Amino acid sequence: MGPDEFAYDLPEAAIGQVPLADRAAARLLVDMGDGPQHLTVADLATLVGPGDLLVVNDTRVLPARLRLRRDTGGAVEVLLLEPVDRADTDSAGRWLALVRPSRRVPCGTSLSAGDDLVVTVEDDLGDGRRVVRLDAPDGVLSAVSHHGEMPLPPYLTTPLDDPERYQTVYSDRPASAAAPTAGLHLTEEVLDDCRAAGARIERLELVVGLDTFRPVTVENLDDHEMHTEAYSVPPATLDACREADRVIAVGTTTVRALESVSANGPTGRTDLFIRPGYEFGVVDVLMTNYHLPGSTLLVMLEAFVGPRWRDLYALALAEGYRFLSFGDAMFVSRAMP
Repeated sequence: MGPDEFAYDLPEAAIGQVPLADRAAARLLVDMGDGPQHLTVADLATLVGPGDLLVVNDTRVLPARLRLRRDTGGAVEVLLLEPVDRADTDSAGRWLALVRPSRRVPCGTSLSAGDDLVVTVEDDLGDGRRVVRLDAPDGVLSAVSHHGEMPLPPYLTTPLDDPERYQTVYSDRPASAAAPTAGLHLTEEVLDDCRAAGARIERLELVVGLDTFRPVTVENLDDHEMHTEAYSVPPATLDACREADRVIAVGTTTVRALESVSANGPTGRTDLFIRPGYEFGVVDVLMTNYHLPGSTLLVMLEAFVGPRWRDLYALALAEGYRFLSFGDAMFVSRAMP
């Protein structure tokens, strides 16, 4: 299978450019194997009950896009991806980053933003990826929060009035380069309604990197390289998964973390590429947004629901659903072998 198997026509007008005023007003296309239903995220509690477990990814997005200056005055953009050396983001000095224009920035180049942040460009890892060193006397998070911008995907061309709308309401540790977008629809009220319906809610962390969204360009999926992402699944979440009748993953990043545990343990780094033929060991139901054509996330969706994703996407487009990060969502059961 290659990229043509995961292509579809996505009109620009179908891309949700701005978040809805009410998170939970997002539409929810439900398919549990007995035909589609059109609900909203506010109705989520009607789909869950005792024995169900919702698992969310509580990673928080760093305002990681830095617009910096060389000593000569030239502009350079640095997008921080993750710390190289330490799990403690605020103490991390060396980071994996994307640098633009990378070819014009030799190793040793010093960049700055104000008086409280100096970024030194180090190793060249190819594909625009570099190792950079951050020096910030008041702490990395303070400097990045002061100078950084939210790293919105390039297909979002409308400025974001409130950066918190690119964060989940339960976001915790700032670490990710992109939001776990299915969770953007959830509110505390929706979560409380799910608990009242009898469902349990637990958390994990998967630090979302840009490689998650890289398109598939190889003709054979086995040749696609997935770079690793850090994750941590707490003991309480693992216990809840074992006890649950249904595990409902909110977002593809949550799926990736949960399904990585059996191979890599509850904490570590994963390069798991879920594609057709994969046997799911944990997740039964998936709540997810609509993804870019040719993305690894669509490949995961086919592995989860089978080729019926095409009919669901066609229906969503015909019914005017909004696609991608600020778009609507779907709630689907796993295809049985």
